[in-house]
Amino acid sequence: MTVKNMTKKQIQIFFERLREQRPNPKTELNYSNPFELLVAVTLSAQATDVSVNKATDKLFPVANTPEQIYALGLDGLKQYIKTIGLYNAKAENVIKACKILIEKHNSQVPDNRADLEALPGVGRKTANVVLNTAFGQPTMAVDTHIFRLGNRTGLAVGKNVLEVEHRLIKVIPKEFIIDSHHWLILHGRYCCIARKPKCNECIVSDVCNWPDKYEFGAAREGQNKISG
Repeated sequence: MTVKNMTKKQIQIFFERLREQRPNPKTELNYSNPFELLVAVTLSAQATDVSVNKATDKLFPVANTPEQIYALGLDGLKQYIKTIGLYNAKAENVIKACKILIEKHNSQVPDNRADLEALPGVGRKTANVVLNTAFGQPTMAVDTHIFRLGNRTGLAVGKNVLEVEHRLIKVIPKEFIIDSHHWLILHGRYCCIARKPKCNECIVSDVCNWPDKYEFGAAREGQNKISG
């Protein structure tokens, strides 16, 4: 069943509520500069933020620049990230990326998509996270949480992550766009979860268009009136 797209009023209320709930949303990855963020996001593919933080909390105090991580070498880096899934391939990508950053970018993380996506291990989603979180650009990184949430609620219905990304950028009001990536990830991670969404606790259930929300405890019309 295809969920109908939210109206402009629904979307406005949706993000007003999420902003009220989390006025200053942040990524749950630990980082202190754009390079640390780039490494952390690269390592987070098919891994939890918690597992990445456990590794980088030991790695970054020792090496948190392209030169320092490159100097560790492949085997040295693996020792720090071996608890993370796919660590062998990720270590290779990070080392190669460090070499490129040193040689082509004066050891600085690029603030544009083309140069970011040219780095090993950096795809569109990772580039979007870095551009948004490190450089404040209005990008939208669509992970499994946001893809599910966009299609389930009617916020952004799409057959693939790129369709959902483009739809979100189009419909989200400018006042919310910078922080919307974090709001959506956190809402998808802790409330609009995959198997048993917490519709009974959801602060935006009344503006959500998912037909099955009542089976998970969402208040029916008349019980929870839309306001705003």
